[in-house]
Amino acid sequence: MQGQPADPDQRDGRAGRPGRQPVRVRGHPQSGGGCLMPHDLPGWGAVPTPAGEFRLGPVRLPADLELITGWMNDPEVDAFWELAGPPEVTERHVRTQLDGDGRSTPCLGLLDGEPMSYWEVYRADLDPLAAHYPARPYDTGVHLLLGPATSRGRGLGALLLAALAELILRHVPRCERVVAEPDVRNRRSVRAFERAGFRAATELDLPGKRAALMVRDRAPGPVVRQAQLPA
Repeated sequence: MQGQPADPDQRDGRAGRPGRQPVRVRGHPQSGGGCLMPHDLPGWGAVPTPAGEFRLGPVRLPADLELITGWMNDPEVDAFWELAGPPEVTERHVRTQLDGDGRSTPCLGLLDGEPMSYWEVYRADLDPLAAHYPARPYDTGVHLLLGPATSRGRGLGALLLAALAELILRHVPRCERVVAEPDVRNRRSVRAFERAGFRAATELDLPGKRAALMVRDRAPGPVVRQAQLPA
């Protein structure tokens, strides 16, 4: 559902295209301090939704590599993530975050216990993306892809984005905004964010794409109401 990264020089990229990666500069080590992403994202618990019980799970390599690689090689996914190729391409991209400084955390999204999506939750204010918009301290970014084709085109992305945004705002009290930067050409993704309570703040000319800056504030506008967080 997302697009390419803010900094093309840091992308792993599509097979045969070194230097290109899909959704910003995930896992890019940067100077400066600050609280990193919580390491217990997979421990945040489940969210009941009409589609099933949703929760985040840890990405484990090499156990999850075949699954994620298969999703990345789906042409519909590759059109914006640009990570098609052998498992080594996906592994390099994911391991950069797993072995990084904690500012980006890759997760599997599970619906009723079945992995069906891939997520990256990152500190947008500590990311190169912050050079392209007026970032605020503890802005938290999200990237999402829905793996199985059967999960797409039926409103599930908006439902899960709304649920995860609520989880982030609940578990990261210093975070006032959840942000995303899908490619403006990816209208399905932009619409999903809008239905999940994100607003289109502006468009950004990033080195690798023109992106829609989507922002979910703590006091959002109309939101899809399917997600029900436990008390």
